[in-house]
Parts: sequence; C-alpha cells; structure tokens
Amino acid sequence: MKKYNRVIALLAATSMTATLMAGCGKTEAPAQTDTPAQTTETTEAASTETTEAAATEEADANLPSLVGVEPDTRLAADAYSELWDVDSYQTESSEVYNRILGEFNEEYQKALATDNIAERYALMGVAEAKLLGSGVFIPLSTRGGNYALRRHIPGSVTNTLWGNDDMRFHNVLATTDFVSADDYIELKSKLNDLRGTGTYQAEAKKYLEEKGYTLTDTFNYPNTSDPKTWDVLATSRAADSEKLVNLYDGLLEYDVENVQQPALAESYEESEDGLTYTFKIREGVKWVDSQGREVADLTADDFVAGMQHMMDAMGGLEYLVQGVIVGADAYINGESTDFSTVGVKAIDDYTLEYTLEQKTPYFLTMLSYGVFAPLSRTYYEGQGGQFGQGTGSGNYGTDPDHIAYCGPFLVTSFTENNSIVMKANPSYWNKDNQNIKTLNWVFEDGTDVTKAYNDCVAGTITSVGLNTSTIESAKADGNFDKYAVVTDTDATTFCGFLNTNRKGFANFNDATVTKSEKTVWDGQRTAIAMQNHNFRLAVVTSLDRASYNAQREGEDLKLNNLRNSYTPGTFVTLPEEVTIDINGTATTFAEGTYFGEIVQAQLDADGIQVKAWDAEAADGVGSSDGYDGWYNPTYAKENLAKAVEELAKQGVEVSKENPIQIDLPYFSGSEVYTNRANVLKQSVETSLDGMVVVNLISCESQDDWLYAGYYPEYGYEMNADMMDVSGWGPDYGDPQTYLDTMLPDYAGYMVKSLGVF
Repeated sequence: MKKYNRVIALLAATSMTATLMAGCGKTEAPAQTDTPAQTTETTEAASTETTEAAATEEADANLPSLVGVEPDTRLAADAYSELWDVDSYQTESSEVYNRILGEFNEEYQKALATDNIAERYALMGVAEAKLLGSGVFIPLSTRGGNYALRRHIPGSVTNTLWGNDDMRFHNVLATTDFVSADDYIELKSKLNDLRGTGTYQAEAKKYLEEKGYTLTDTFNYPNTSDPKTWDVLATSRAADSEKLVNLYDGLLEYDVENVQQPALAESYEESEDGLTYTFKIREGVKWVDSQGREVADLTADDFVAGMQHMMDAMGGLEYLVQGVIVGADAYINGESTDFSTVGVKAIDDYTLEYTLEQKTPYFLTMLSYGVFAPLSRTYYEGQGGQFGQGTGSGNYGTDPDHIAYCGPFLVTSFTENNSIVMKANPSYWNKDNQNIKTLNWVFEDGTDVTKAYNDCVAGTITSVGLNTSTIESAKADGNFDKYAVVTDTDATTFCGFLNTNRKGFANFNDATVTKSEKTVWDGQRTAIAMQNHNFRLAVVTSLDRASYNAQREGEDLKLNNLRNSYTPGTFVTLPEEVTIDINGTATTFAEGTYFGEIVQAQLDADGIQVKAWDAEAADGVGSSDGYDGWYNPTYAKENLAKAVEELAKQGVEVSKENPIQIDLPYFSGSEVYTNRANVLKQSVETSLDGMVVVNLISCESQDDWLYAGYYPEYGYEMNADMMDVSGWGPDYGDPQTYLDTMLPDYAGYMVKSLGVF
C-alpha cells in the first residue's frame, strides 16, 4: 500500500523566491516496523572474537554481489528487466532498507513510543543523526535566502514553518512599484515588533501610503507546473496544493503575524485529556461552482466527507492521520470498511468532533494542511464521486469546472502551460477583509533564466528572485542597488538523494528519454557500491556545496541558504531538561536545547565528520543553516578507501581504470541547472580522485527532469543514481513530519528516492 507526503521540487530558480515546485508532498505512513532487522553496517557487539567473526561472515554473506553478465553488456531496458521482477521487489526493498536505514528506524521507533515530549524530541534528534550518518542523501539548501525584487511586502503571508497557509495569497499587500530595500527592511522590523498584536497590516498600509506607494488588488505569481489534479484531497504534490489552497478555507488558519485564527471554525474546545477536539463551524458559508453559483451550504458533515474521500483517494495525505485519529489506520489499511468507526463526526450541522488515539500536542498545527480540507458531499456525489475504499471520484477534480469552492478565489480561466486566473469569490464569507481580488499564475518553464526577471520588470509578475544572470541585469539597470533585498529562509529542505537499488534506466512514462548509457555490468556495480555505507559517506562529503549553490544564488549568497540537516536544527526546542542514552553514556540536555544540538551530539559520538549544527552560527544562537558542514574531501577519501577494500570482497573493483559511474539527470534547458550539474560532477570526481565518475544525463525539457526523479511514485521508477530535484517541507510542527518520510514499507514518501518501496 502506498502513501505520500509533501514533496517540494527544487525547480524555479526564476521564481519569486528563487525556488519552487513541489509535490504537495506528503507521503504516508501505514504500517511501521517495530523491530527492524539489524543492518549489515552495524552489528551488535559480540562477547567473543569467535562470535564477532561469525556475525561478520553472516552479514557479508547477505551482501549483494555481481550477477554473471559480461562487462560490455548494454543496459537495454529489456536486458535489465531479466535481472529483477516486480514480485520480488517488496522483499528486496525491505532487505535494502534494513541494510541502509535499519539503525535509523530502530532509533526512531523508540522516539515514537515515548509519551514525554522532551524525551520524544531528544530521541528524534538521535534518529535524525542516524539518518544523516547513513549517507543516503545530502542536504543541499532551503527555500529563500536569495536576492529578490519585491512589489509585495513582508507580512503578506504567514511565515509559519509548516503547512500550506504560506501559499494563501488573499491577504498579500502588493504595490504597483517595487518596494525599496530601505522600506522593505523597515516594514520587516515593524512586523517583528507588532507580531501577535493583530495591527501589523493596518500599520503597513499606513506606512506605504505615507511613502507614496499605491496598493493593488492584483497579484501575479510565477508557476512552473500546472496541477495534475484539481482535487486537493487526492494529491500529495505541492505543485498542486499551492494553487488549490487558495480555493478553500480550513478550520483554522495562520494569519500574517503567525497567529492561528478562526476560519471555517468559529471556535473550538479541547477535552481535558487532550483526546477530543470539538469545532463550532461557521454558519452561512456557501459552496459555489467555478461560475460562482451556489451549490450547497457548508456544514460539519463536509469535513467528515473530506476526511473519508482523502482516505479513499490514497493520494498521499492519509499517512498524516494514521495513528492520530481513532480508526484511521484500520480504515486506510482496509481492515475496516465502516467509516463511522473513524474518529471524525458531525454532531449536528455545525458541530464537528475529532477523536484522537492519543494526546497529540501538534494536532492543531496539522489543520493548516490540505488533509483537513472540507468537501461538499452533495456536489462530489453529483459529479459521480463515491465513498468507500476502491471507489472512484467520477468527474470531480478533473478540471477547475468540476470542483466546489468555499475559499477566497474561483478559477475563471485555465490555459495549460500558460496561465491560471483566479478571481475573488463573491460569496466568500470573509470577502470584506480580502486584499487581493485577482490572482494570476504566470507560467515560467525555466528555459530562459532571464525571462522571469524581464517579466517582473514589465509587471507581468509581481516579484522575482534573482539568479546569477539576473543579478547582473539588475545591477546594470539600477534596480539592484535600490530594490534588492535578501529573502527569509524557511523550513523546506532540498536534498541530493542516492539511489541504492536502481531499477529504472529510462523514464517510466517514456522509455525513449533520459536514457542511461551504462552497461548492465556498470549498473550493478553502482548499485552494490551505493549499498556500502562508506561509499555513500564518501559521495555525500565530496560535493563542494557552496560552489554548487553559487551557480544559482551567486557568490555573495552561496552560503546563505545552505542547509546541513533534514529537520532544521531550530525546528523545536526541549520543553524541559531530559537525559537520554547516547552510545552508552547518559547525556543530559537542558530545557531550551535546540533539536540540532542533540543531532550533532549523536553524530559526534558516532564519529561522523559532518557538522549538522553549528553553535556559533546565526550570531551565536546556533543554526543548521548558512555554512557548509558536509564538504570534506579528506574525509571523503578516507571513506572511499574503506569502501574500496569492502567492495573488493564483493567482487567489485573500484579504481581510476574501473570507476563507479553515477548517473545524474539535469535540466539542460536551464543555464543555472546546467552549471550546477557541472560543478557537482567536477567536485565529486576531483574529491574522489577519479574513482567515481558522474555521468550527466541531459533532460532537455523540465518535464523529462521531473519524470526522472520527482514524479515517480515507487522506487523502481526512479531513473537516476543521484537526483537533486526534490526535497521536503513540513506539514505540522513536530520533527515527525520529516522523519516519517523515511519509514519503510511504503509508509515513507521520500524512501522512493533511495530506490526502495
């Protein structure tokens, strides 16, 4: 059973924030392995040399080895298909997963089992360290931290680190002219001073008027990918949900000052035991169609319908409520077909109740994500939609004319790969407090690195992030010195993933594109090497990430948005002092300790020479961002030397004459991504003395690149040995939102990027 989570595609260097895309990612977590098999890299300490030798011999016997094929056998799809079959893929994935991430999962299950929040966070820090130390991926960067020109101001959307509320654009404050850097900085200071008072936007409007700016009710945003579905409850891709979130409201929503406010729920109550949440639904809210015609009243039952449809659709959101809402796991896994056993009930027309399996401190933070979106039951059924596992959605969600709306905008025009026009919903319950009345999504395919900048100068898009090319353009025309600002970073983590079990050597949707030139023999050698812990560590510490990042952000800001962990180090802090075991030593962490400090403590104890947390960064506050804590050619060479010895025992010679070949697909239609791919190739090959060769696989279109490593739903569809097209953004305010993505058995969304499940 598959599930999905919120994946963010690292596309749009040209976008307003100089990144973009996504998969609304979110995968699921159905069954979780409580007692994972021991990995081959880490065996339990034995009491005698004899038992140690026996354990090592048994582990070595389970390692993969070369299948008997000739070195010059070409890697034709039909030739390789004879070496594996889908029926054995589940078993093979489990074996590979336990080899590469068994230790992580073992530690993570300990964290999930505790009821104490401080202990939970601390143990999750240990699990994160095991994940990073496994070398299955390398954190690359976060979103933001680049130069930008803005016609909208800070405090236009929430900058809460989780959920989708940061893509709700109805309260953006946009101006007809660029906002000067001085005014932008002053407004940012006002936002920080007024946060939580509810007065910022009024003060910001006053400030802008006094400075001579003219406000506009139109906001033009760059779009690099049209929605694959218009059903927000059936998608786990951010590229879909970032548009769809503007078409409905949630129960509660974060305002621009990061305070969670009533939306479709006027109020709520939490029971004393923390297991029941009861929401009073706002009366008078109307469902309308794309023409603005009323189709139904919104009631509490629409949230019940939405939850059931989300679980039926299995679009990648369902894992979020498994283990959280009573009965959700049994219904999703098909153990129950009676949705009335699930803990979401309409007590009456305007009273909604959720019953939780256990106290979940982060439950309210989950409400800002699409999994809790309402669905007009009557409209859905009128489009042929049915409820129940295995049923279909009929015409619902096939296009903007076949969904019901209850949010600030209606889609009035949609032209594929061109534009999406959203106009204010005249029936919107909060229309009197809506700043933006027209929201235009302008397609930018990324092939021309200067197009977005030129479009922004012309007013076609409102704001733009600058890349290495357009920084020079902005300097030449005088815009840079007066208007350029550095944007804030967020909690999205983009990564470079290593495929440890590659099966695809051409795109799954079109076998004629993005084809590998490797032989079957070389394909096997790479797969075996990728399952070697020391080899992976060599690869992930061989990349000069600063030079790689400079190709997009420029030399001045090349370190600014580098990220060194998966979960941001400042994502949570310990609510109280806690003592945990780190490699046999009782270690105490004080109240207020950042998550990243605990991660680093475990990495240090394990001897992993990676700096995921720098206590001196961010002016001594500490951070996992803004420096390169991974690039270490000396350490990379040391790990490669160990790997060479170990791989030789498996029949794999690694040398300059017989290097391991790594295929890296890249978007050759973009100058920025082409330059970045070349830097990666040069850095890895130089650091590892030519014993690893990076084959750059050209993807002439953006879609070819996405289908190689972003759109695949299963590990066997991933067409790369290394892929840097995606990442993860959090769905709620707990480290679990990141770490769940690395669970086995189709529960974790991002493990597909590793070639398993």
